[in-house]
Amino acid sequence: MQQLSFKNRIASNYLISTALLIFVVFCVIYAIVRFSINIKVNNDIKIEVARHLREIEVKENCVLLIREKQWKKIQFNKVEISPAFIQFVDELGALVDKSPNLKQKKLNYYPEAINNVLFDGKLENTSVRQIQVPLYQNTKIIGFMIIAMSVEDSVMVLNNLFFILVVAYPLILLVLFLIARFIAGRSIKPISSIIHTANIITKDNLKSRISLPQNKDELHLLSMTINNLLDRVENAIEREKQFTSDASHELRTPLAVIKGTLEVLIRKPRNQEEYKEKIDFCINEVNRLNLLVDELLLLARFENQRQSLKLENVSLNALFLDIISRNSSIINVKKIQCEAMFAKDFHVQTDAYLFSIVVNNILTNAVKYSKTNGLISFTITEENDKTICTIADNGIGIATEDLKKIFDQFYRSKANEHPEIKGTGLGLSIVKRLCTLLQIDLRIESQENVGTKVILSFTK
Repeated sequence: MQQLSFKNRIASNYLISTALLIFVVFCVIYAIVRFSINIKVNNDIKIEVARHLREIEVKENCVLLIREKQWKKIQFNKVEISPAFIQFVDELGALVDKSPNLKQKKLNYYPEAINNVLFDGKLENTSVRQIQVPLYQNTKIIGFMIIAMSVEDSVMVLNNLFFILVVAYPLILLVLFLIARFIAGRSIKPISSIIHTANIITKDNLKSRISLPQNKDELHLLSMTINNLLDRVENAIEREKQFTSDASHELRTPLAVIKGTLEVLIRKPRNQEEYKEKIDFCINEVNRLNLLVDELLLLARFENQRQSLKLENVSLNALFLDIISRNSSIINVKKIQCEAMFAKDFHVQTDAYLFSIVVNNILTNAVKYSKTNGLISFTITEENDKTICTIADNGIGIATEDLKKIFDQFYRSKANEHPEIKGTGLGLSIVKRLCTLLQIDLRIESQENVGTKVILSFTK
């Protein structure tokens, strides 16, 4: 079975709820009209009962009309839409007298009926509403006054009303369905725009956006959300393209250097010292290539690893001292002094392995950009509910205009001015990624020719 379109489903749901409402309204209207008609007939009969009780008297077990001739004349000449039929019977139900408008007809006496209570009866083939009022001689019932009114006109009105409601019901629903379908079609125009925009978006065309509806409703919010999603997707793809382009360039550079060196090496015979020099150069480039590949793999590995974190109670003092010890060789080469100023033992909940990568990258950067006989200091303090780690050096520093770019992949501040400092430009990108992953607040302060300070804040 083929499913209805979204527009038709909206119209159908609206129609079903409206149909139920209209059905209830029609039933209420019919019930109110029927109740009103019955109340009107009942009140008319009660008025007739009260009036005729004043026009009769009971003497010697007989019911006598006070002004019989005048009464019959009035009853005969009276013209009413729903005339009252009056009939007097004795205690056994035998006819005593009746109003002239009954002519040859006679009202039925119902012995089982409750006295003074209105009920539906029959006058030959005519439906009537009647009441049987007992007439007393002292405390003895000597007869009954039966008063009835025809309800044929009322039944006809109710039948006509029922017919009109039954015929009008499907017609109203049909009109409502067409109106609801039209309104639903106009309401979901933004969805059609979303579908059209989604169809024209490809990896080569990410600039298209959904036109925002004028009404700031749920569809406006949906359109804004999708546009924001497309912005994020476009930015992510652009970053991936840039990353792929930069990675390819960085990988090709050492390979091209190695290839060029080896081509020069085989052009003519060389002495042992020349071979050794060129081979050492190629080994250094291979090491640089390995480092670059490791860092690229590290970035890819921890792109979305929040669920795989191994949180534990980590001693910051021990971790910093261990990182300093592991890098002692490169620290000693530049004769750099490391100061660890810890007032007490500090512990935080974090992933020890990932945090050690963060500290190691910051320290190796500090060593690379520090001058010979420089100073690198490590401090840990507590402020309010935070544990703050600071790694500071007195190296060449970073230009103010470059501070916003230092976390970009492959970016190296003023690399051409310092060709002797080798690097891939991925170290701080990895630090930023891992700090985000570990929910560590990372801040870098730097001034050229003064030094750089890296501040890591843990929230307790």
